[in-house]
Amino acid sequence: MDKNLIQRTLSGIVYIAVIILCTTPFGAELIDKISPGLVKQQYLYYGLISFLLLVGTWECIKIMQFGKSYEKWLVYPVVIIIFYMFSKRYFHHDFFFDFRLSEILALTLVLIACITLFKYPNELYYDNGKLIFTVIYVALPFSFALGLPKYSTYENTFSYEVVFLFILIWSSDTFAYLTGKFFGKHKMAPKISPKKTWEGYAGGVILTLILSYFVEHYQPELRGNWMVVGFLIAAFAPLGDLVESQLKRNFGVKDSGNIIPGHGGVLDRLDSFLICVPVVYLYFILEKFI
Repeated sequence: MDKNLIQRTLSGIVYIAVIILCTTPFGAELIDKISPGLVKQQYLYYGLISFLLLVGTWECIKIMQFGKSYEKWLVYPVVIIIFYMFSKRYFHHDFFFDFRLSEILALTLVLIACITLFKYPNELYYDNGKLIFTVIYVALPFSFALGLPKYSTYENTFSYEVVFLFILIWSSDTFAYLTGKFFGKHKMAPKISPKKTWEGYAGGVILTLILSYFVEHYQPELRGNWMVVGFLIAAFAPLGDLVESQLKRNFGVKDSGNIIPGHGGVLDRLDSFLICVPVVYLYFILEKFI
């Protein structure tokens, strides 16, 4: 068997296992059997997101190839300050998904960053543009990710929103790939991602919607309507891949890193996640008013 295939398979299994253990109550339950009361699920999830944030920020700095100006040294302080503000809300259970103008503006910045990347890439060749883009592209999505699960210290429960977000992203990618492989004829973005087709995109949306029906039916305690969430994930997950591909293409980089052997870096694996989180977060805000 090909050594690269074995490496990809093993690292993929470890990656999926870590995601599941840190985004569901199973992680804390498993640790509790070994050492009772050692860690709560809330801290496991926070540790995962913090780690992904720090590595993802480092990868983005490397991709964008900062110069010797002071902006490079401001990236981590600004990222940490933003994440700290959301961390306080996370540990004080202060994510109520009420309409907050500051959150809406922050979510809008993600859209603006994507438009800038595709339409005005020259702006990202200056270090101040690189600083702003890195903060928006990496810090905001991971910060908003802290608000997705519901956690109760009184009932000691940790909800499943994040793990199902990952499952639907993985499923959407797989469905789109398989549909595109067998039926794909019309390229979606040949210069950015030659393998993506509109047929694959449509297949990913339809099949993810079917899977979302079962999630909604069997997991009614999840926040929001997961038929809607599934549609949003399937619709925007490919954009996440295109955004990261365009970013690497602009700076002549193949992979964001190699922290996951055979799969690349954090940004390579979480490109769809970085776009889907703000979209789903915005939906959770709006669905309270619908």
